[in-house]
Amino acid sequence: MRGATGTTRRRILALVALALWAFGLDGSADAQQAYPSQPIRFVIAFGPGGVADTTSRIVAEQLSDKLGQRVVVENNPGGGGIAAARAVLSAPADGHTLALLTNGTSISVSLFKNLTFDPLTEFAPVSKLGAFEFFFAVKADASYRALAELVKAARDNPGKLNIGTVNPGSTQHLCAMMLKSTAGIEFQWVPFKNSGDLIVALLRGDVDAGVDAFAAFRGNIDDGKLRALATTAPKPFPLLPNVPPAREAGAGDFETTAWNGLFVKAGTPPEIVAQLNKVVAEVLSDPDLKQKLLGMGIIADPSSPEALAAFFKRDIAKWAEVIEKNKIEKR
Repeated sequence: MRGATGTTRRRILALVALALWAFGLDGSADAQQAYPSQPIRFVIAFGPGGVADTTSRIVAEQLSDKLGQRVVVENNPGGGGIAAARAVLSAPADGHTLALLTNGTSISVSLFKNLTFDPLTEFAPVSKLGAFEFFFAVKADASYRALAELVKAARDNPGKLNIGTVNPGSTQHLCAMMLKSTAGIEFQWVPFKNSGDLIVALLRGDVDAGVDAFAAFRGNIDDGKLRALATTAPKPFPLLPNVPPAREAGAGDFETTAWNGLFVKAGTPPEIVAQLNKVVAEVLSDPDLKQKLLGMGIIADPSSPEALAAFFKRDIAKWAEVIEKNKIEKR
């Protein structure tokens, strides 16, 4: 280039700069905005129609608008979330395949003898999506007007009271087991295949009490057929402000809140994680979306990736202790 004229030199430099820009080699902000370059899969370990599925679809719709690419919810149910996890971990670490992990994932770490994946090392947290709680409920005309009365009945008659929840290993099941240790009581646990079966048993008086989510109980509470005695969360739920926390209602040092969060495969570029985190926070700040989630018993609860990572570790340790204390058989 030493012999080139000034005009020629400028042309050559311009062509080189153009080539660098075209191939994304100049490090400019524009070159870093290629994500997302294709539709995004949002893999969840639950079937259609449940709270997790509905929540995911509400959030996915908003993410699609924010990211400019369609976010497609993919139902991949299976024990321990193994099938869903494998689907995400077999995809490239490029942010185009997302995972919904939950407190169920925390439980699975200790509940399964061979989970086949490590959620702490193989996934990278993006943000919490929501937090939700469970309720101790009884038939409206039951003699127990407060959780403390239910606890006293169990203490006075060890093993005679029965409390129902859905499947073994579910968060509802472990909440019931936690009550045994925190309140120092004994009762019979009765498992049901689904929430509908549990509610029928409650209304018939086949079980003394049940533990389930707000969405499962809401219709019958609104109709005056069931009565919520306490929430598992540390403070009252906004739509049931008069229902006290279990720890203030005779359950001892009892507290648990379920959750779900957005994760990607470990190794995903940090700038993509940061972009997703920012967009999730924007989505969850929308008043209409927050109200939709609240109606299902879910409180929008975005977080930083670092806060979710620390919370996830604590949650795994908490459920491991519950499983060990109650000698729950591993699968």
